[in-house]
Amino acid sequence: MKLKHLGICGIVSLLSYTAMVVFSPLAYPGYDWLSMAVSDLGAVGAPSAALAERLNALFGPCAVVSVMAVCVGAAACRSKLLKAGIGCFAAMEWVTVVGYKMFPLVQGEAVSSFQNVMHIVVTALVVLLSVVSLVLIAIGAGKEPIPVLARWAIACLAAMLLGAFGTGIMPKALFGLFERFSTFSAVVFNAVLGVFLLKGAFPEKDDSLVR
Repeated sequence: MKLKHLGICGIVSLLSYTAMVVFSPLAYPGYDWLSMAVSDLGAVGAPSAALAERLNALFGPCAVVSVMAVCVGAAACRSKLLKAGIGCFAAMEWVTVVGYKMFPLVQGEAVSSFQNVMHIVVTALVVLLSVVSLVLIAIGAGKEPIPVLARWAIACLAAMLLGAFGTGIMPKALFGLFERFSTFSAVVFNAVLGVFLLKGAFPEKDDSLVR
């Protein structure tokens, strides 16, 4: 088994997250995906919380395994910006997995409650790290023979910014729609990195895990 084979975990992570977003509303009577956030599906006290946790079980672990493998695979790249961007993206994945596990949204509590405030803080940190990492990768990938990765980074960054601006300026009735642009952009890009790793797009060293 080689390091690049771990890229499949990025795809599995995307599938797990997508299954949670698509099927969890079945256990949440009255859930409106156009206006309600994805985090509402797994919030403490939500009727869909148990189903969302099961469907999303592979999202976090697989995302981290894939992006850490990409970090190792990209270590031989010449561009320091690309390596810094991938490292920043990996940090974002760790903050996502650990932060949301520690501070899930709590339904029925005020936005100003400690738990919900920390949930917002984690979200802000995830968005910041995502934007910085995608900018660095978009610039750095242009210095490597993988310009397609730069285009993917730009596309996902555009989707993320569209989601951020949309949730801030569009009617609340469309909050959930635009929020999904932001959440899916990072999840999709992690899968994209996994595919690039699988295809051997990064410079290869002796990356055998099992001999």
